Amino acid sequence: MSRAVHWLFAWALLTLGLGVAGASTGTSAAAAPTAPVIVLRVDGAIGPATWDYLRRGIALAVKQRAQLLVVAMDTPGGLDASMRSIIKDILASPVPVASYVSPDGARAASAGTYILYASHVAAMAPASNLGAATPVAIGMPGGSQPANPLPPAKPASGASAPRPPAALDSADAMSAKRIGDAVAYMRSLAQLRGRNADWAEKAVREAVSIPAGEALELKVVDLIARDVPDLLRQLDGRELRTTAGLQRLATRNAPQVAFDEDWRSRLLSVITNPSLALLLLMIGVYGLMFEFMNPGFVLPGVVGAICLLLALFALQMLPVNYAGLALMVLGLAFLVAEAFLPSFGALGLGGLIAFVFGAVMLIDSDSPGYGIPLPLIGLLALVSAAFILLVAGLAARAQRRPVVTGRQTLLGESGELVEYSGGAGWALVQGEHWKVRGPSQLRAGDRVRVTAVRGATLEVAAEA
Repeated sequence: MSRAVHWLFAWALLTLGLGVAGASTGTSAAAAPTAPVIVLRVDGAIGPATWDYLRRGIALAVKQRAQLLVVAMDTPGGLDASMRSIIKDILASPVPVASYVSPDGARAASAGTYILYASHVAAMAPASNLGAATPVAIGMPGGSQPANPLPPAKPASGASAPRPPAALDSADAMSAKRIGDAVAYMRSLAQLRGRNADWAEKAVREAVSIPAGEALELKVVDLIARDVPDLLRQLDGRELRTTAGLQRLATRNAPQVAFDEDWRSRLLSVITNPSLALLLLMIGVYGLMFEFMNPGFVLPGVVGAICLLLALFALQMLPVNYAGLALMVLGLAFLVAEAFLPSFGALGLGGLIAFVFGAVMLIDSDSPGYGIPLPLIGLLALVSAAFILLVAGLAARAQRRPVVTGRQTLLGESGELVEYSGGAGWALVQGEHWKVRGPSQLRAGDRVRVTAVRGATLEVAAEA
């Protein structure tokens, strides 16, 4: 009887311990927080500001131990250098990145297509599209036309081999090199993520675009989602491989953390606009010039220096054509020289021509959102022309104005001889004593008129 009681007592303690342990484990599991999902929003052209924003978004995701970073984007494309920097950060990210083309009506064209292919997850809203990934470069003949340097088809059995094509000219060769590089880059991203590499090549060579439904059928994207919550529901339980290893997502009820652009990203986005960079450059130069012409005003110099530094910062982040920049600097130097060394418009006209040509050539990219509008260049040219006309007019007016200072103003003035003997002496002219020479018959006290100025000596004659 005693042994049975002991067994019952031990069984009760074991059951109670297991229950307490189970309750404790369940409570801990329920209390364990789910890793968050960081959500970014990219609208507009891809540029240096976009890269900085996404780079800091990935850093935030790593810091908060997020399980996923969602990049909701609607972009017409952008700069190649910024796009490649973004892709490098995505490939090196320990946190999975899901690029999501949204909302309905959005697009991921050109650079956006590359970023979509590089992401761990590629998703689209139902009424969105992507593609048109042909690289373009400004200043090249046919730069806006997609090149298609495909190899010639093999001849049929028994047919003679085709004659080799004529050598490409330099422009066609450069276009073929850009296309070949872009195709290889896109295919490598497609193979890395297991997506349709053939369509990726077609998007580069032929600039084709497709809607969301067709992209899903062709395995260009992984899924179609109505919104971010729907995207997270569909990704729940999916395993993704990153630089940190294989990760299993639990996104169904994960908290979403929106990472919006801060003042730094907005400022960078504004000043890296080529049009604003050009305006800042002009304001900076004219501000400093006005300060040098009128020392002591201070404000024009301060504003000019700040604007000039901001312009230089923006230009060093943009794809600048250095020949165009050199022409602009030369043109501005001529305009400044016109203000200090009036040449009746010769320097100013040359500076204006150099500035216009330099502004047209300044941005070495045909990417959407990164060109300088011709109307803006025309407006700045008109402002500079008005400045030239003003300076030239003031110089011409000064040439026609009579002399009002210096010794030449003494010509024709009358005075009185103070001391005089033998054709030389001293006279009081305009309240000052001057050494004079004149006819020998003159005497002290006579009124005389200045007829010439010879150094520090005045020639005089008797006043009529």
